[in-house]
Amino acid sequence: MNVRQLSTACVTALALATSACDPAPADCGEPIYAGKSTDEAWRALVDVKQRPLDASRAVDLLSPSEDQVYPADATPPAWEWTSPLRASLQRPSQGMLALQTAPRPSRSFTAWLGDLLMPTAHAHLPPYTGDLYWLEISAGGECPVAQVLTSELSWQMDPTTWAELGKHAGKDLTVQVMSAYLVQNRVTEGPFRLAEPRTFRRGAQ
Repeated sequence: MNVRQLSTACVTALALATSACDPAPADCGEPIYAGKSTDEAWRALVDVKQRPLDASRAVDLLSPSEDQVYPADATPPAWEWTSPLRASLQRPSQGMLALQTAPRPSRSFTAWLGDLLMPTAHAHLPPYTGDLYWLEISAGGECPVAQVLTSELSWQMDPTTWAELGKHAGKDLTVQVMSAYLVQNRVTEGPFRLAEPRTFRRGAQ
């Protein structure tokens, strides 16, 4: 075996060993999007999710309370929280930041007329700037039972998600909240997470 063959073999062995020790995370699908959240902002959070736990500026989850049990016939609840990220008033607003970082380009009359006659499709929403909250509801499996990404400090659960949780009635469920501040789809603060996920249950029939 020559030097080149030996080098190739070593690189291949190292790659196989690395993949065996560090498996790729499961693809658990996208969350429900609420408020002004976007899929591109969510992908920015996915990129930083594996960072070490930092609870220093995690949300204060007002509901559900620890070990709360919802009656079997309860209507879908609304959950609320407060966040240190929302408390800061020193950041520029999203609109002002967009004006500062993305000046509007000049357009020719021909381009304007072309868009008037045949509007251009825009594939992506504007880059997101602001605080975001990613809630993951788990029943102990590799993937969450439900997840939502929102720019709000509350979430009114929808009937479909509530019915999905009903499949785990009588069992412990947990909710973890990951928060971060983004500027133009880039995480600049966080992510922050609850030191311990909050436990709750849906009552059995």
